[in-house]
Amino acid sequence: MFQVYDYTIIMNSFKYFENRECKYYPCHEMGEKGGVNCLFCYCPLYFEEDCPGTFHYVLKGEKKIKSCADCTFPHEEGNYPEMIKRINGIIARDKDF
Repeated sequence: MFQVYDYTIIMNSFKYFENRECKYYPCHEMGEKGGVNCLFCYCPLYFEEDCPGTFHYVLKGEKKIKSCADCTFPHEEGNYPEMIKRINGIIARDKDF
């Protein structure tokens, strides 16, 4: 039997998912922004100074540490294209690392 698939769902299925079974879910309060996109659970922009997210630095002893506790940027469904653009920029910049 031939089965017809909605390829728009398949083509976009890699851009967003929620892991509601994760013991840390929800890791961020999204409020009006909707659900939490778990694709970028560990943000690939963490080490970037030019980060579009909401972050601040905290002191832990003598160390300054980036805190992304209030950041929802990588978890917002509509930010997938910008995340991919920035990841590709990091790869291009650091390809000879």
